[in-house]
Amino acid sequence: MTLVVDGSFAVAIHLPDETSPDFDDVILRIAEAGAVAPVHWRAEVANALNMAVRRSRIERSGREKILEKLVQLGIEIDPETNDHIWGTTLRLADLYGLTVYDAAYLELAQRLRMPLATLDTALAAAARKAGVEVLP
Repeated sequence: MTLVVDGSFAVAIHLPDETSPDFDDVILRIAEAGAVAPVHWRAEVANALNMAVRRSRIERSGREKILEKLVQLGIEIDPETNDHIWGTTLRLADLYGLTVYDAAYLELAQRLRMPLATLDTALAAAARKAGVEVLP
C-alpha cells in the first residue's frame, strides 16, 4: 500500500466529466502498489455512485462497471479505523472542522504515514495543515 484513497477520488476517476490528466499517476500508483481506505469507504463510494445514477450522470449499468473496476484496483479496507473513531478521529474532526467521515481519512493517512488522494477541498486543506501529502 502506498496511499490512502477517499471516496471523492475513487468515484471521480471513473466519471468522464471529472477526470483529469493528474489522476493517471495516482491511478497507476494504486494499480501497482495498492491503496487503503477506512471502513466506511465502500458505503461512501456506493452512495456517490447512487447519487450519480439519480442525477442521470451515469446509468445503473455504468455504476456496476465502476464498482467492478474499483474491485479490480484491490483497495484494502483498514481494519483499525473504528478503534480510532471516538479518539483521534473525533479530535481531528474538531480541530479541522471536518465531518468524522472525512477525518477518518486524515487519521488513517497520519497513522500509516501515507499521502491522501482526495478531491475534497476541505479535507485536502486539513490534510495539508496536518502535514499530510495530498494527491493528485
